[in-house]
Amino acid sequence: MIKVTTWNVNSVRMREAHVADFLTSEQPDYLLLQEIKCEEHQFPALTFRQLGYEAVIVGQKSYNGVAILHRAPVEVTLRKLPGMTEADAHSRYVEVSAQGMRIGGLYLPNGNSGGEAGYAYKLEWMENLRLHAAAMLEADEDFILAGDYNVCPTDADFAPRALPPGDALIRPETRAAFNALIYTGLTEAVRALHPRETLYTFWDYQAGAWDRNSGLRIDHALLSPRLAERLVSVTIHKDERGKPQPSDHVPVTVTLSA
Repeated sequence: MIKVTTWNVNSVRMREAHVADFLTSEQPDYLLLQEIKCEEHQFPALTFRQLGYEAVIVGQKSYNGVAILHRAPVEVTLRKLPGMTEADAHSRYVEVSAQGMRIGGLYLPNGNSGGEAGYAYKLEWMENLRLHAAAMLEADEDFILAGDYNVCPTDADFAPRALPPGDALIRPETRAAFNALIYTGLTEAVRALHPRETLYTFWDYQAGAWDRNSGLRIDHALLSPRLAERLVSVTIHKDERGKPQPSDHVPVTVTLSA
């Protein structure tokens, strides 16, 4: 089995102990981190190396940032999303090749800040992700694209009144862009196995969202066709949100047959 986990940790240095405990208990083969919020030299790589994991890090000061922790050797294929300039990359994408597949970790723009220009940037990012997925499919690649998508694909993916009308996570254009990505030929892992369950991956720190289970499902894993055939299980590690000083997101693990 191959286990790929995605987790927006909302500062890897603040959540270092939680990540280390998760690696020890769950032993994923790959852990895709988002919002690490640090530069490469500040990343706690030694802690994770002592647990058997190396790190590929795309960071920046204080904001955003992604990383992939891995046990098997990997080849780094991308440190930014194709189509985005360096100025617009914002440390949101990292991709490696390992075990016959590409593994892309992403932190998609939220789209609620910066007015319409900020929202246009979100849609541009999503279109470039779609084009990248289409190119990999054209090249007959096997791949997984996992991370914080900042998209609730349907109304079933957020609790009633958890988001205001017109929020960028649920705007029709956002959902259309997400569906366009799926329609290239990808499988959304959670809904492939749990089509009707009420499932969330994020609970805001504000307004007692966790206690009221007022959550969102915005962390997703999309699989290329052959990997979709190897999908065994998906686990949302909800217990992580109840720990002291948690991230507002929880890990999502996709298990594939080897």
